[in-house]
Amino acid sequence: MQIGIDLGGTKIELVALDENGAALLRHRVPTPTGDYVGTLSAIADLVLSAERELCQKGTLGIASPGAVSTRTGLLKNSNSTVLNGRPLVRDLSQRLGRPIRLENDANCFALSEAVDGAAVGAHVVFGVILGTGVGGGIVIGKELIAGHNKIAGEWGHNPLPWATESERPGAPCYCGKLGCVETFLSGAGLARDYHSRAGNHLTAKEIALAAAGGDRCAQECLTV
Repeated sequence: MQIGIDLGGTKIELVALDENGAALLRHRVPTPTGDYVGTLSAIADLVLSAERELCQKGTLGIASPGAVSTRTGLLKNSNSTVLNGRPLVRDLSQRLGRPIRLENDANCFALSEAVDGAAVGAHVVFGVILGTGVGGGIVIGKELIAGHNKIAGEWGHNPLPWATESERPGAPCYCGKLGCVETFLSGAGLARDYHSRAGNHLTAKEIALAAAGGDRCAQECLTV
């Protein structure tokens, strides 16, 4: 059995697959915001619960924002900033008593689409994630191109192209720069835009629901 974890800024989702790749079960829990130890516990609990339910043990792979530094072994470049500088792979391996493979979530997405998804047959694939953050992955000839620093394809930390004067210099990004694409297009960017217009805090999901319900401010945030 193979177990995959999608570790996101908003939710953590597990899928267990049989030897033919068919899904045996899926479980999802909210991500403990700003809580590294809580995140470790949530992942471990999901894995152990799935194994008890299915009465078998599985290998484990994790798709995570950010990447593991080849120099330090610590996570870096994650929009879930509580993970940065942490030995996530080591800590989870110790908790669960097994080796763990971790790859950037956008890289996993791009490779999946290139191998057996929407991009089958394409030689060069650029996969884009728009969620809590903004990510990207590059696949050439069904081979993932991560780059020397594990950030190839991470277009979310380029400046916003053709920014207007009102958009400059842009909001601060967790990476230390101002006006990154991610500060405009992500769920967090949408929430910040709504707050600046309406004065109250809503999540991206709540903003979408508000827009569908006729909230003009929410509608403007989604269309501008």
